[in-house]
Amino acid sequence: MKNKDIAKIISHSLGEKEDLNEALVAQDKQFSLPTEELGKRTKANHFDLYKAYVEAFNKVSAELDSVNKTDSNSNHSNFRSLKIDEVYNLNAVYLHELYFANISDLNSEITMDSLSFMKLERDFGGFDAWQTDFIACAQASRCGWVVTGYNMFTRTYMNYVIDLHSLNVPVGVYPVIIMDVWQHAYYPDYFKDVKSYTINMMKQLNWDVIEKRFEKAEEMAKILSA
Repeated sequence: MKNKDIAKIISHSLGEKEDLNEALVAQDKQFSLPTEELGKRTKANHFDLYKAYVEAFNKVSAELDSVNKTDSNSNHSNFRSLKIDEVYNLNAVYLHELYFANISDLNSEITMDSLSFMKLERDFGGFDAWQTDFIACAQASRCGWVVTGYNMFTRTYMNYVIDLHSLNVPVGVYPVIIMDVWQHAYYPDYFKDVKSYTINMMKQLNWDVIEKRFEKAEEMAKILSA
């Protein structure tokens, strides 16, 4: 019962349907990025890449429906290749959607009595300490993502570095704050300066969106501790 409750929370947050009888199908969503910290060309290229990941995932998902599973092995098989591509592209789709949704708020503001602020203060020893750690993760990434997420095992919020879309993905973590640090996300506007890019994006984090994610994470925490 606990696992079902958690699954419903996650599915609801991602806008997924509960019953899928055929191959999983992703649909690209529309996002508005009013920020001037990113150029028009950067935004357009980013949206095109996102749509390409959606198309790739749907293609892989459809192929998995008919792939021969009897020859599956760890050295080489079509099934193995498709399963690896499935995770890569599925992560790419959802990470981009989470990223687009939590940036570009021109009126960005976080209050000290918000759940987001209090939990980051608690688990990082201060909001400024979270920011410092988050920026350090951005600089440490080899092309990938920085994620602040609720760890269901440690019962704390932690920062993570994900290389590409599927390397070093932590087990049992629900993402609440996402930053894209692939070079295509900042290179045209910031050249190699990922730190300045990250700081500027953090100044426009959408804390209303993030607060709702923290609320869902806390719902999961209550279920797990019951």
